[in-house]
Amino acid sequence: MAGCLLTAAAVVVATNGVPAGPSAVTATGSRTVEVTLSGMRVRPAVIEAPAGTVLTLRVTNADAQRHDLRLASGERTPMLSSGQSATLTLPPLGESVDGWCTVAGHRAAGMTMRIVPAGGHDGHGTRAAQAGPLDLGEPGSDGQVAKIRQGAPDGWMFNGAAAGYDHAPLRARAGERVRIWAVAADPSSGTALHVVGAPFDTIYKEGAYLLRAGDPGGAQVLDLAPAQGGFAELVFPEAGRYPVVDHALRRAEAGAHGLFEVSAP
Repeated sequence: MAGCLLTAAAVVVATNGVPAGPSAVTATGSRTVEVTLSGMRVRPAVIEAPAGTVLTLRVTNADAQRHDLRLASGERTPMLSSGQSATLTLPPLGESVDGWCTVAGHRAAGMTMRIVPAGGHDGHGTRAAQAGPLDLGEPGSDGQVAKIRQGAPDGWMFNGAAAGYDHAPLRARAGERVRIWAVAADPSSGTALHVVGAPFDTIYKEGAYLLRAGDPGGAQVLDLAPAQGGFAELVFPEAGRYPVVDHALRRAEAGAHGLFEVSAP
């Protein structure tokens, strides 16, 4: 199964291989990752690790202003001044986890991250990407906060760049099962993930399957309200280029669009 992750701020991840749903996870190993907070970004923006990995994040604020990092799984650093560091240890990785800076305006400015199980329990590879609204201006300024309150960002992004996947498409093979993980990471906006020309045959959302491969019918959209997450699976029928968009089309027109480049089997 192939994997890819997008955020609107939705996050989408796609993986290749045999479908495997989330389940209880036991520790299978450990890994330490250096995380840097600077320039209104969390780096790396996406961390991939095998399911069962116990991750330790060494978080350093390399910016002139204060930042922190909070994870949806409950772990958080204290507020860090310039040059300060803190360490977070997560439980064994089973499902994707998003993180963000809690300083006013910073999350909307792009200070988000995603931790993704690489291929789940089947051991297959995963690739990931993030997406979200683009709010230009000084983070936390009156102008930026007004745009956030009005729900009027300057654009929409997948993986930190408007139309980024147009220039660097996601890759897959015809006949290959692709899993796309997604989370509506923006605190005020949901997302409607859609791949043109390849309906989803599996939908998993908020801890439960809504549709499984082999069930009658299919789905055009994985719809997520703010802070919700899940995944969709599909099989591309033939080689070609398949647009991936936020089906709230004003967002797609403002940058939340890209391409899957699908090769022959």
